Amino acid sequence: MRVGFIGLGKLGRDAAEVLAEQHEVVGYDPNVNVPGLSGTLEEACKDKDVVLIAVQTPHDPKYDGKDPTSHLPPKEFDYSYVIEATKQVDALVNKGTLISVISTVLPGTMRRDVVPHVKNGMFIYNPYLIAQGTVKWDMRNPEMIMIGTEDGNESTITHTLRDLYDPILNQVAPRYVIGTWEEIEALKVFYNTFISTKLALVNMIQDTAMSVGHMNVDVVTDALKDSKQRIMGPSYMKAGFGDGGGCHPRDNIALRVLNEKYKMGYDLFDAIMKAREEQAANMARYCLQFQMPVVILGKAFKPGIDQTAGSPSMLVGWYIEKLGNQKVYYDKAPDGKAYTFLIHDKGLIPETWDNPGSCIIDPYRELGPVKNHVVKHYGNTR
Repeated sequence: MRVGFIGLGKLGRDAAEVLAEQHEVVGYDPNVNVPGLSGTLEEACKDKDVVLIAVQTPHDPKYDGKDPTSHLPPKEFDYSYVIEATKQVDALVNKGTLISVISTVLPGTMRRDVVPHVKNGMFIYNPYLIAQGTVKWDMRNPEMIMIGTEDGNESTITHTLRDLYDPILNQVAPRYVIGTWEEIEALKVFYNTFISTKLALVNMIQDTAMSVGHMNVDVVTDALKDSKQRIMGPSYMKAGFGDGGGCHPRDNIALRVLNEKYKMGYDLFDAIMKAREEQAANMARYCLQFQMPVVILGKAFKPGIDQTAGSPSMLVGWYIEKLGNQKVYYDKAPDGKAYTFLIHDKGLIPETWDNPGSCIIDPYRELGPVKNHVVKHYGNTR
């Protein structure tokens, strides 16, 4: 198929490169040039079977989740980029070309803010479940492929997307979910909220273990994650840090707008974010009780990447600095003195610990004894 891909940023580039393995893809991003893939905007739009729009819908940086956010007022995403990209693409595509928006939005956005600008092409909403560091694997092995149409029904345009994705998949029978624009918008953001909720709940068990004593949180969560009759699956059932990244915290924050707009009478989204923050504060207080400077091994929001947006370890660091009135060091100790080390990225654990008298806090509860250091398994008070 002849494919245009608009937006070659931190997620878009890898997604476009996977599609280019099976299709003729021309990408466009005013800020990124990918040899062998990039072209002009017109080249990415003209004579294409489908044009995918993967531009950002950013949140105010204050809301990304590496600092507390629950005290801030609800705030919507910025849709100006996706609206402008849709206008520009629609003006350049051939009549009837399929225009597919991938960007994450709140329910109601496509019908209200984006679709009115589509005059020339045919519109579909098709967000991805991909994560930084695993985009190419996620593209080939999706948990589901979400397709939103005006009426929620299968049609020629949904079949076009099946023809686009089927050749790149490692699955024999991929799961396609077809719904209205609003249903697919909701599915994408609530998928992220569900993960945030699971992590908040297992970290509540961790807080209980730290408060009550004689408990290893893993005994409880391991039993729960294998209880598949009523509780779904083992993923995100490891207590430790809260959720992070460029999607999960910000989606919960933005969803507070829906609660306020439609007067639902409760704000679970706010409660999830407050739980995330209090759990980070509890971990910070635990680190401070050893009365040494703190080094957090892992500043990025997850191992193997350099992105810090929504970093749960930086949120803990924020509380350490606020509550302990001291500087937090990240990724390695500045010298050989004694520190309190908090492990976030296991890949940053040194082969040899060279800070005698230090305390090492392991929220994964895996590290064995270390000579001349005290090891604490956070969440295990047996």
